[in-house]
Amino acid sequence: MLDNPAQNTLEGDFKKSKSEIQVKLTMLKLSHADYLDLKYARQLLNNPSLASKIFNKLGTTIEKGLERLPAWWGARVQVVSEKALTQTLNLAVLSMRDGSIRTSSERMYKMVVAVSGGVGGAFGLTALAVELPISTIIMFRSIADIARSTGEDIRSIETRLACLEVFAFGGRSQYDDCAESGYFAVRAGLSKTVGAANKFIAGYGAEDGSPILVKLISQISARFGVVVSEKAAAIAIPILGAAGGVLINTIFLEHFQCTARGHFIIRRLERIYGKEYIEAAYKRLDRC
Repeated sequence: MLDNPAQNTLEGDFKKSKSEIQVKLTMLKLSHADYLDLKYARQLLNNPSLASKIFNKLGTTIEKGLERLPAWWGARVQVVSEKALTQTLNLAVLSMRDGSIRTSSERMYKMVVAVSGGVGGAFGLTALAVELPISTIIMFRSIADIARSTGEDIRSIETRLACLEVFAFGGRSQYDDCAESGYFAVRAGLSKTVGAANKFIAGYGAEDGSPILVKLISQISARFGVVVSEKAAAIAIPILGAAGGVLINTIFLEHFQCTARGHFIIRRLERIYGKEYIEAAYKRLDRC
């Protein structure tokens, strides 16, 4: 039986209309303000890679820096990233009180992390192993501040681990497969380990060498290492120096602040509407 082009067109239009109706029905439950917040969160979480941001600000590609990285860097990046995240988990947020919900102090953190970047930029790649844990802890505190500003209780272990997760969401490479690197896909991949880590810390604390915490740090650092390598490549470009280190660290912080803002908007909406509903609404935004 021959295909009828007119019939095929009508069927295609019907499917498209049905899809549009489903999108509108999904969005009906959201208030207008929350719908706009969801769109904003999606925009933040789909933000360009760090490499793209560095190119936009500095007008240079990190490929030049990647060529200058020493041969040992590929094996070293995972170790450096894991060390930074382990120290962050153990030390960050200890002095922060929950307090009232207020706007996060993002400008203050930018100033502090810029100074750290200036020192690292002056001494080049050799200083990164020392500078990265410092800047990562500062970024974690900024992320926790953003979490608090959206109503999270930063005294809770679950929220602190949600802050740590941001380093995985911000580690999107330009070569990533969209299906595997999307926000909810990465979150789903971490969920089992995060849940187990939450229970372990509640019972025993953040003990160094704990298999579940080692696994969690390893999973997050695998993606965080992508961004660390991009940062290292930018530092390796000789014309940048200390001034370049300041700018690169500022871009580095802004990248994760944007990711954190999107992540904690999603979590706020999930507390109101439920996780499954918000995930479905988020994915349906592609069809609008």
